[in-house]
Amino acid sequence: MIHEKDSTTEQQILEAAERLFYERGFAMTHTTDIAREVGCNQALVHYYFRTKEKLFESFFERKITLFISAFLLAGNDAVNFEEKLKCKIEAHFEILRANPRLPFLLFNEISTNPKRVEAFKAKFSQLPRPMLEKINEELQQEASKGNIRKIEALDLLLSIVSLNVIMFIASPIIKVVSGATDQEYDRMLERRKKENVLIILKSLKP
Repeated sequence: MIHEKDSTTEQQILEAAERLFYERGFAMTHTTDIAREVGCNQALVHYYFRTKEKLFESFFERKITLFISAFLLAGNDAVNFEEKLKCKIEAHFEILRANPRLPFLLFNEISTNPKRVEAFKAKFSQLPRPMLEKINEELQQEASKGNIRKIEALDLLLSIVSLNVIMFIASPIIKVVSGATDQEYDRMLERRKKENVLIILKSLKP
């Protein structure tokens, strides 16, 4: 019997897979679990995504596209470079806040499955290039005006990602050490977002 693919069902499978990948990791999540979560049979999961690996790649590609879009689109209507960069840093932080378990999941998968690095590289290596080229161009323009020091886009992005990610990947430790409740930690996150913007902007001063 020939089925027509339905975008709603496909989205439900992706959302169920995301929840289970976060909760159990890739290795401990099975397509039967995903099917049960959606309320469909396992064959339907394979119909849409063929394998669990393909499903994970689809989930990961959505997230990578989301992160890159944040840098490309956020702050484009800002009046100056500093305000634009502030918007981009905050947009990245907010995506992490909406997906707080994503960094840990990715680090865990890469460390336990080294072959996945090559698979990601083969599939996604082209995605960041337009973003890096655009940011590099803006950085060079600002440096030529004397507004910022010379810096490569990759170095800037690594600083932004490092500062933003630590609050989410280390949240269990930070909560224990600080004794913060969930509400207090939310307030801490808001402070850190503002602090990260200040740190990055001050680091660019000539």
